Amino acid sequence: MTATATPSTTVANLRDLGGTVLADGRTVRRGLVLRSGQLDRLDLGADPAVAALGLRTIIDFRTDGERAAHPDRVPDGARALVRDVLADKMNASRVPVATQLKDLLSDPVTAERELGGGRVQALFTETYRSFVHSASGRAAYRTLLTELAAPDAGPLLFHCTAGKDRTGWGATVVLALLGADEKTLMAEYLSVNPAVRQAYAPMIEGFTAAGGNPDIALALIGVFPEYLEAALDEVATRYGSMETYVREGLGVADGTVDALRARLIA
Repeated sequence: MTATATPSTTVANLRDLGGTVLADGRTVRRGLVLRSGQLDRLDLGADPAVAALGLRTIIDFRTDGERAAHPDRVPDGARALVRDVLADKMNASRVPVATQLKDLLSDPVTAERELGGGRVQALFTETYRSFVHSASGRAAYRTLLTELAAPDAGPLLFHCTAGKDRTGWGATVVLALLGADEKTLMAEYLSVNPAVRQAYAPMIEGFTAAGGNPDIALALIGVFPEYLEAALDEVATRYGSMETYVREGLGVADGTVDALRARLIA
């Protein structure tokens, strides 16, 4: 059993990792760790399901440009932490696809030139590997784990733009550390596809109607096993295991890992 979608009228792709069944039969506690897309339309007054969560900590994985274009609406009393996963790739002038979905899906000619012939898949797999090895990626996911382990963190939500790639890797790391098996990790990762495709349906329809390649649109919008497998392979190649990646790659202390497990496993 994977995480459960949380009904929301103002936050896209909102999911509670609570309820996920771990390999030993235990589960993740509900209401403590959530994932979503950006919070630019959050309205607690019109969204009682989200208001009831009592969010206390928000971790935003987006770039400077993404945040400037669509600033989060942070609930009163919540701490907002910015940890740009892609900062190193942006500084290297390799703009990842996830940060420019709207632009690419409005220009079929440019999309075909830049991303046709399998290039979009190659760019995503390269980006996923960077989640693991880049300094900005490691700093972001270290913050996610240390904040989740803090006794006063309260309900924590982490997100990027669509809540599928940077957020998907964050969910994978958390659930793997808690003891989810590979099948559960992949199921949770892929489970966001319906919500993401629904959110971007107008863009996809406009893109294809203008002559865009539907395969490019789906590769941009959806998540696929080979994307996650690229990050998992990077962990295996560089560190040998998720445990070593967390402790040595992310620099998360044993005591923090123990505290995270004690807090999140029911």
